[in-house]
Amino acid sequence: MREFRLETRKGFKKMLENRENPVLSVSNLSIAIGKNQITHNVYLNLYAGKISALVGESGSGKSLTSLALMGLLPDDFSVSGKAVINTSANDSLDLLSNNAPYSYIRSGLISMVFQEPSTAFNPVMRIGKQIEESLKYHPEKFGKTSARAKKSRVLDSLSEVGLKDVNRVYRSYPHELSGGQLQRAMIAMAIINQPSLLIADEPTTALDVTTQRKILQLLRDLAKKHNIAVLIITHNMSVVKAVANTVYVMNSGSIVESGLVKDVFSNPKNSYTRSLLDSIVDFDISNLASESTSSEAGDFCVNIQNVSAKYDKYSKIFNPSKYAISDLNLNILRGKTHALVGESGAGKTTIAKLISGQLKPESGSISIEGLNLYSDCKKRANRKILSNIGFIFQDSGSALNPLKTVGWSIAEPLIVNKSLSEEERKKRVELVLNQVHLPLSLINRFPHELSGGQKQRVGIARALINRPSLIIADEPTSALDANHCLKILNLLSSLQKQYNFSCLFITHDLALVSRIASQVSVIKGGRIVEQGSVKDVLRLPKNPYTRSLIDAVLQ
Repeated sequence: MREFRLETRKGFKKMLENRENPVLSVSNLSIAIGKNQITHNVYLNLYAGKISALVGESGSGKSLTSLALMGLLPDDFSVSGKAVINTSANDSLDLLSNNAPYSYIRSGLISMVFQEPSTAFNPVMRIGKQIEESLKYHPEKFGKTSARAKKSRVLDSLSEVGLKDVNRVYRSYPHELSGGQLQRAMIAMAIINQPSLLIADEPTTALDVTTQRKILQLLRDLAKKHNIAVLIITHNMSVVKAVANTVYVMNSGSIVESGLVKDVFSNPKNSYTRSLLDSIVDFDISNLASESTSSEAGDFCVNIQNVSAKYDKYSKIFNPSKYAISDLNLNILRGKTHALVGESGAGKTTIAKLISGQLKPESGSISIEGLNLYSDCKKRANRKILSNIGFIFQDSGSALNPLKTVGWSIAEPLIVNKSLSEEERKKRVELVLNQVHLPLSLINRFPHELSGGQKQRVGIARALINRPSLIIADEPTSALDANHCLKILNLLSSLQKQYNFSCLFITHDLALVSRIASQVSVIKGGRIVEQGSVKDVLRLPKNPYTRSLIDAVLQ
């Protein structure tokens, strides 16, 4: 193994001037499982009050590196190298040593914010009590305290991360909070023991643009206020640019480039770093062309008029049910992409359920290709309408049956509709696999054997299998790294030109809207507050909420 010498790393000389020793210094960190080497001689230097970013594509080894530092890797992984953390002014310990005291290290010295807080919290335990558990395991921090003092400290921590009505949050179960609230609660748990280092693994992946910006600002404020080192693990180069001081670029288990963010972004040395920067979908509306919207009914693939829909109708047994969608009017042009934009909980997915027959409206009408979806038509006719819709889900992994092969999952819509013979289904599956640029060898593979990008392509193939006139894409790229995101966007555009299908593209990312859509509707609180051509809405927004979404885009 080569010896790690920080002073030889170009781009760090300026950062090291008049600086104290790093909170954490990692050198030659290598992770293997059996004979398979996963990471190679990884190095990191994290400083108090500063934010560093570890960036790379899915599968590059970013999360495994963080789990190794926390001592959370399974026993069949072998780890070598050094990760020295300063525990005090004159003392330090190696996180990778065999006798590392991880019960003290975890949340005492190092805390972690996980990618999906809804699965990180215990679903049957109140938020406040879960955060209190962190205090119980670290009495050395504050000594023995009463139950009232512990609750007061939890409430203070929830308030510090910007949550309102902290007493309600304290009493809430995880499912009663929004995604942004859960992420803040997770950060409150992470900082309550005043750690030296905070690791945030993809902290903004599933959040809308306004919540994303607020979470990043929160991490920046906490780093300065508590003088803690923060390591953000991400695949999003825009996040790196917005919040980090230094960046480490990881590819195939190795750090291929590192330095100050401004230096790496302005003058990348490594070809892989350049490819990541080239894959950023810029929010550029200067070259958008206006498209006229014809009012002739024949031009519309989807026509929604005065639709209102309530949340679960059974809720009115105990409480009056509330409207999720009110007075919705939305038209999707044939052969075009219509973007639906809004924050989490605005009603985007509810609209998708209405169009796809999963939720019946209280009032109004929905027509697809001129046929009324919820009229008193025969069940067979209704099935024909719905078979004309393809769906691309946000989480392609959970959308595929883990016990069925890729070929079966793609062919399932044909099997349900019994529209083709077995031989014809096989040929159709092979055709769509070729169209989404996947090898035919994947037909007999299972979902767990595929990468994230491959799973999303399988999801697109499945949506195309019935040759629909409408595809609903619900956040299809939010979980993908920049390279895969750009490839999926290009693939969808290419397939749309080939098959002339309409697309409802649900997203919280306005940069994607400016790239792929011709029309856009902005939704807030279940109501469309603005809609029109992408150029008109994004360049000259009339509604203050639209302006706030535009201002929140990470540049």
